[in-house]
Amino acid sequence: MKRRTLNLSIAAGLLAFSAAAQAQTKWDLPAAYPATNFHTVNLNQFAADIDKASGGKLKITVHPNASLFKAPEIKRAVQGGQAQIGEILMVNFQNEWGVWGADGLPFLATSYDDAMKLWRAQRPMVEKKLAEQGMMALYAVPWPPQGIYSKKPLSSAADLKGIKWRAYSPATARIAELVGAQPVTVQAAEVSQAFATGVTESMMSSGSTGADAKLHEHVKFWYDTQAWLPKNLVIVNRAAFNALDKATQDAVMKAAADAEVRGLAESKKANVSSLNILKAGGMQILPPPAQLTADMKKVGDTLLTEWLSKAGPEGQQLVDAFRK
Repeated sequence: MKRRTLNLSIAAGLLAFSAAAQAQTKWDLPAAYPATNFHTVNLNQFAADIDKASGGKLKITVHPNASLFKAPEIKRAVQGGQAQIGEILMVNFQNEWGVWGADGLPFLATSYDDAMKLWRAQRPMVEKKLAEQGMMALYAVPWPPQGIYSKKPLSSAADLKGIKWRAYSPATARIAELVGAQPVTVQAAEVSQAFATGVTESMMSSGSTGADAKLHEHVKFWYDTQAWLPKNLVIVNRAAFNALDKATQDAVMKAAADAEVRGLAESKKANVSSLNILKAGGMQILPPPAQLTADMKKVGDTLLTEWLSKAGPEGQQLVDAFRK
């Protein structure tokens, strides 16, 4: 009798364990940036918040530094279900849909307040587009303002002629063309090596990217043009989200809202701390000379005109909503 009772207890325990195992859902979250980058730190906190709020029902594993998928592959991976959730840089996908590129238009949104105002205007359009593709938007966080890294001092855009310029989006490649530089496609995970080996000599990017890549070891100048603040967007596969119970879905949305607020604050901190790291490493952090500023604003005007012609009524609607 005792043995039968013991066997029944063991069986009940195994069933309970099996039910718990079945109830637990595991998601993979590919990200393109190093584990120490503030975006990735924020992703890990987002995952931890969901784990706690769902009582362990949803476990999200963050895969940093393009270790699971490269940056341009992440959106398709989430859409196709190879990853349930992922973080993308919106400007990477401008060739697919013009509105994705609004973040990369020089001198359209040049402050954190502007970046979030632009996101409020973008979000309904982005959500509609993602819904058509079987996905959802969870939250967006801006990078710090973009400046120009250069191995040599710059006084105007003419000094960029012929220089090897790191491009990571259609807009940054077009900027290179307009100033006469040579665009070279380099993903974030490869920036340090590209500058160390002379594959590239200049780029427009944030202080955070430079600090991640220890660019003070290879580059001596950063000009604070505050040209734009591109945003990372966390997206989720709609079918994977719909498969969650209501309480877990609510936990995901609450964690996403918290991550957006926290990420903005962390971006502002990273802007200060990363520039301090670069400065301490010997890089000169400089205001752009007047001629360089004027030249780059002309480039910005050209990009906006070109973008509006391609983005069509949706693009004009977005710019009008942003400028209200």
